[in-house]
Amino acid sequence: MPKQKENGAQSVEGSKTRESSRFFFLVIVFMFWFSSYIYVPVLSPYVEHLGASYVMVGSVLGIYGLMQILFRLPIGIGSDYLNRRRPFIYLGLIASGASCLLFMAGAHPGWALAARAVSGIAASAWVVYSVMFAGYFPKEEAGKAMGMLQFTTVIAQLMGMLQFTTVIAQLMSMMISGYMVEHWGWNAPFVIGGLVAIAALVLALRLPEQQQERRENAIQLKDLAAVIKEPLLVKVSLLSVLAHCVLFITMFGYTPNQALDIGASKESLGWLTLAFMLPHAVATLYGSRLFGRLLGDRGTLLLGFAGSALFTLLIPSMPTLAALCATQIGNGFMQGLIFPLLLGKSVSGVAPFKRATAMGFYQAVYAIGMSGGPFVAGWMSSAYGLSGGFWLGGIAAALAAVLSWVWITDAGGSRERTGKQGRIRGR
Repeated sequence: MPKQKENGAQSVEGSKTRESSRFFFLVIVFMFWFSSYIYVPVLSPYVEHLGASYVMVGSVLGIYGLMQILFRLPIGIGSDYLNRRRPFIYLGLIASGASCLLFMAGAHPGWALAARAVSGIAASAWVVYSVMFAGYFPKEEAGKAMGMLQFTTVIAQLMGMLQFTTVIAQLMSMMISGYMVEHWGWNAPFVIGGLVAIAALVLALRLPEQQQERRENAIQLKDLAAVIKEPLLVKVSLLSVLAHCVLFITMFGYTPNQALDIGASKESLGWLTLAFMLPHAVATLYGSRLFGRLLGDRGTLLLGFAGSALFTLLIPSMPTLAALCATQIGNGFMQGLIFPLLLGKSVSGVAPFKRATAMGFYQAVYAIGMSGGPFVAGWMSSAYGLSGGFWLGGIAAALAAVLSWVWITDAGGSRERTGKQGRIRGR
């Protein structure tokens, strides 16, 4: 009995330690994305302010995704091969801070191009952030971990991207982005972003290195290369390409342009972004788990992609800003069901010491959607108007819905979901 009590006390203490580590890590994640997104609302006007052509503006915006295609997989392989996580956490924060400094290095658009490239390297380190956070949870709770992580990312993006209007600045008790540019000049967001990245780096120095499971033999590069041949990993990566195409065509792409075309003011665009991001954040934290228990993974993905297709196709026909915001609420929630589920499935069934490689492949592949989606949609919009780009996004989401039904299976069917519900209720 005394030994049982002692083991029970150690278990409770270990649980509290893990919860504390999760919270501490999420604070660092929040600061990481905050420093990367604080200037995004003013990035395009800033590059134009430097005298860049539209071709150069497009290059600055596009290089962010290109660098992630190039760096995410090597970073994942390197983390698994070295069996280290912390150095790559530091890399992401240092690169995020350095990108902010490079924006202030000179008035030539070339500096902005270099800065955004370094920012893409910083985002590439998200591979290791994702895997390290998942390591704070038991294997069976991987989906929960990804939901919480995605939620934190969304909130950080929300604060960085929305507060360029007076209403959002008051709501968040901060005055940043467009407000700072108006009152303190173009460099103000970069200064704040750099300071937040430095503060996060100081906090990250306290992170303990995670101990991976012991292996009798050292990991070989050929073993890691075999990870990218996993059928489920390839399928969810391709689904994520389509999901990111839709996201970067709509909210991070041309939906604000549609709002301006129907008479919305620039100051009101914050409401449009808020309408998307809040339900998106709620869905990433709660929606995928709730619908996953009710519909299974395949049903949840089918609902998310089909719903996103519908709301994306409705965008061009909305006559008012309020109606357009309604489509954003639906699209934000539906896309929020998709991303944490795909993120969790990308590392399911992969040994812990190979997860960074799997995550690197997954994130490098979906970066194609981040770059290719807006580019092709831009061509479609120039040829057929803005509605052409939204039709492309709707078709991509509909295709993903069909592929989800064909590719994704729920092993064990309803009995497995029932068992999961019982275990969740028993906690």
